[in-house]
Amino acid sequence: MKSRELKYISGDFDRHGNRRVYFRKPGQPKVRIREKYGSAEFYIRYRDLLSGVPEKESAKPGRATKMTPASIRWLCAQYYQSAMFAELNPKTQKTRRAILERFCLHKNGGDKPFKLLGAVNIRKRRDEMRETPEAANSMVKVLRQLYRFAVLYEHCDHNPAANVELLRSKSEGYHSWTLAEIEKYEAAHPVGTTARLALALALYTGQRRSDLVLMGRQHVQDGWLCFTQQKGKDRHPVRLELPIIPALQAILDASPKGDLTFLANANGQPFTNNGFGNRVRKWCDTAGLPHCSIHGLRKAAAARLAELGCTEFEIMAITGHQTSKEVTRYTRSASQKVRAAAALQKITGQT
Repeated sequence: MKSRELKYISGDFDRHGNRRVYFRKPGQPKVRIREKYGSAEFYIRYRDLLSGVPEKESAKPGRATKMTPASIRWLCAQYYQSAMFAELNPKTQKTRRAILERFCLHKNGGDKPFKLLGAVNIRKRRDEMRETPEAANSMVKVLRQLYRFAVLYEHCDHNPAANVELLRSKSEGYHSWTLAEIEKYEAAHPVGTTARLALALALYTGQRRSDLVLMGRQHVQDGWLCFTQQKGKDRHPVRLELPIIPALQAILDASPKGDLTFLANANGQPFTNNGFGNRVRKWCDTAGLPHCSIHGLRKAAAARLAELGCTEFEIMAITGHQTSKEVTRYTRSASQKVRAAAALQKITGQT
């Protein structure tokens, strides 16, 4: 087990299945953090280790639970105990905790009164993170949710992050596979391999990896894949029914499969979400495509649909997006290509 969201943190499980978490800076001995992972006490202990507080001092009675009343860290603790936070899926909870903890650790900002945090303070911190605009925007979004909770529960009367502008991203996100790249991958991984099945499932369904790893024969009904997307399933479930086209069916028939999932690892077991992403990374590297990823296939699937003339709403019916914003971003280049071809055909027809 590795905890990648916090610097210098790693961990494993003992023979009884208990989680053990460690802190280790390069060149320093490894220190076990015995406070419950993710708890307020855990983050205080982590902060002490980052700050170099001696272990004996950090372990003094009462220190681990010490938290400045009405501080940003205190507000975070209230948020973590709320129904609003409990309704989030575990992955989202983990991500938000990590973002808020980084915010609290920055210049010990977590010890400052939460009512004194203003929009200008958030903008300054956002600007400091301008080299990583996606991370800066994520911080702003999470602070919006934290203070939305604070307003709803009458801890304060305004949300300082509500009108803080997001930075423009310098990146187009994950690289969308080209037809040549798909063909190169297919040449390296022929039909009958798990690698090729993974490509086909991603390309012909347009789904996220969290859905791909769960797809199995139990989801097939009269030639259709029927399932609920994993993202947001606890709050805003999206139920999809997708036809299994002949090309996908042919690859399914020719591929090794698991008992309950189409995709299975070398031991015949279902992939974990992260494990599948890592495996696709290796398959792409083998094919000489180090810049390609599983998420890029989702973008490629949407782009191919756009090139075939599908409307945004038709594409949304496949990908499961609830708004057209993300689909538009995915298919912008493909849509331009279709419009350009149509325009030139009109010119050709007039000459």
